[in-house]
Amino acid sequence: MFSFVILRSVLRSFSTARSYSERTWSRSARRLYTVYPATPFTISVHYSETEQRKLRHLQKRFEENLRLVYQRFTDVPDHTEFQGLHHAYYVDGHEIFREAHGKCEQVTERVFHTEWAGYGDGTIQRVRLSPKGSMLAATVKNCQSEEARCVLVQLQQHTAPQKPMLILDKVFSFEWATDDVMFYTTQEGLRCRHVFRLHLTDAVARNVLIYEEKDPEFFVELSRSRDKKILTVNCSSKSSSEVWMIDSRSPLSHLAQVQPRQPGLLYHVEHSSDQLYILANTGPGHEYQLLRATSSSPAMQHWVPTFSPAPGVIIKDMEMLQDHCVFTVREPQGRLQLHSIPLKAPNHVTILQLPSWACAIETQRSGVDRDTFRFLLSSPVHPPVRCHLSPTIQQPLSQEEDPQQTLLPEYHTTRLQAPSQDGTLVPMTIFHMRELADLSESPLLVHVYGAYGVDLNMGFSPEKRMLLEDNWVLAYCHVRGGGECGLSWHSGGRLQFKNKGVEDLTACIHTLFQLGISQAALTSLTARSAGAVLAGALCNKHPLLLRAVLLQAPFLDVLGTMQDPSLPLTIEERGEWGDPLTDPEHRDNIASYCPCHNITSQLYPSMLITAYSGDSRVPLSGVRKYVEKLRKAILTHSSSLCTKGPVPTVLLDVQPGDDHFGPEDFDQSLNESAQQLAFLYTVLGLDYRGSPPKVRGRRKTLSSKS
Repeated sequence: MFSFVILRSVLRSFSTARSYSERTWSRSARRLYTVYPATPFTISVHYSETEQRKLRHLQKRFEENLRLVYQRFTDVPDHTEFQGLHHAYYVDGHEIFREAHGKCEQVTERVFHTEWAGYGDGTIQRVRLSPKGSMLAATVKNCQSEEARCVLVQLQQHTAPQKPMLILDKVFSFEWATDDVMFYTTQEGLRCRHVFRLHLTDAVARNVLIYEEKDPEFFVELSRSRDKKILTVNCSSKSSSEVWMIDSRSPLSHLAQVQPRQPGLLYHVEHSSDQLYILANTGPGHEYQLLRATSSSPAMQHWVPTFSPAPGVIIKDMEMLQDHCVFTVREPQGRLQLHSIPLKAPNHVTILQLPSWACAIETQRSGVDRDTFRFLLSSPVHPPVRCHLSPTIQQPLSQEEDPQQTLLPEYHTTRLQAPSQDGTLVPMTIFHMRELADLSESPLLVHVYGAYGVDLNMGFSPEKRMLLEDNWVLAYCHVRGGGECGLSWHSGGRLQFKNKGVEDLTACIHTLFQLGISQAALTSLTARSAGAVLAGALCNKHPLLLRAVLLQAPFLDVLGTMQDPSLPLTIEERGEWGDPLTDPEHRDNIASYCPCHNITSQLYPSMLITAYSGDSRVPLSGVRKYVEKLRKAILTHSSSLCTKGPVPTVLLDVQPGDDHFGPEDFDQSLNESAQQLAFLYTVLGLDYRGSPPKVRGRRKTLSSKS
């Protein structure tokens, strides 16, 4: 999709930094992450040998049943297919294959293998076909490095390539302008500052540096317009952005600036019919609106407002078709909609309702069809459904045929609001099998992120589906600091307002209990990366609300990290957390909620903390510092004469590798997921039935009336 999520270089440098990024199911079904063979380090009370055997046995049962759950959803559609002029391409594990269009007897050809990058077990990160389909480029990353290699292969219409044409090191983003000119950015550590132009000629491949970013708070990434007429160099910080253009018809010419960066201005650029379409935060409340300008006069003074959503409706993404612009929006009640706007008559907006269960949209771009918006709809418990939108036909929104027709039991998607301490209503999305009135004895798993203006991940997860079918309640809390309710929602939960996210999370859990949904003894909380800031702060302030906590690659020592400018991302992330070195108010504010800074002697919930030894985004030293302070606090409290009851168990599981998002091997990931589930069931005292429930009922099809 026109990834205006690109702006969240937040999703690249910052959120790629310490952000929540559970693997989407279509990737994780092939590769997940695992428990290292070594036994996790128990910091409070050591399990007896009998308890250890019981936990290992339960973990093995979960692993076996998780495999069965994944097998149920093997054939659901994913986002790894893409179209060329003459072939359809798809990614399968470490390889890319193609099949010719229009052939009765399909011959599958392999056109790429990660071995060509020197990483036999590497992961394919990004794939781009050149405009006429004669070249393919793909980046490959292995688990030992943050930096990827880009492999270029020459494609012949009738002959599959046998070896790479060229390999480039440390490539992050890349786009083709023509079949012999490609632009790419390089990554050094966690920073992207340089843009190069690669010109392929018969004699030699020429590399030229065309842009260098001087400001360390900015991250640089490339994208290409849907009509392939321009490439954009997107320079983004936490609070502003700047875009430069490259005309694909004259790729050797100089960059053209759209609008110089200025504090508070965020914008993104698309192109259609020789017009620039600009998504900028110049709308009411400094939210996003669509504006238009000519390529010859692209600066802000020439921007003409074209479309602004209704009050309370938030633009989440934009797709530029041939004659229409399609917005993914979130309405005030939290549901997703599509708004289709004719470019020649932008006042004629068509609102298309999506099914109530839909929580995530993922674009499937076609290389040739610009009249149709193809996408996947899913939720944490609903597998992806392939859909398409064709604004020019009578019934524009429909579900494409799904040969598998996966059968699913009926379940409920409920959207609630929790009044926070200052009266702000915080949205929640709840998934449950039973009616709300029958959930008081159900185990509850609460999800939170609340940072960088990034939405809580709501893509499909077979693990979450399994919990739902075992009558768990799954609650997703869309607290301030995230992006669910727009740019103001993010700004209302960052810097001096970071505590608002903790208050929101507290209010969500209280509201669930007040509605009769579960109880503290059956409640667990899960968070990853920067989401652990809110989770850890909640445990310090209101530990009795929870029984168990799962933290993965957790950011826990905010104060210590932000006081060390030598660490990766510290400078870039001052816009999110503040600068405690130069601003005493920032220091005091961070100290007020920092999980590591506020540990006290009290009864904490049991925790399973998974960290990665080479994680450059969240230093392991900060995690160990938190664990050691927590150990001392728990032991001090448990040794008190007035303390009664079981001592909390806190496990620190340090995995090898430097991938912040966990190892990518499927078997390893399955093992880690099984460990987490076994931990939850053990701590909450739940009996596991031992096999996935049988399928009941058929998945409903999607129409424009859904």
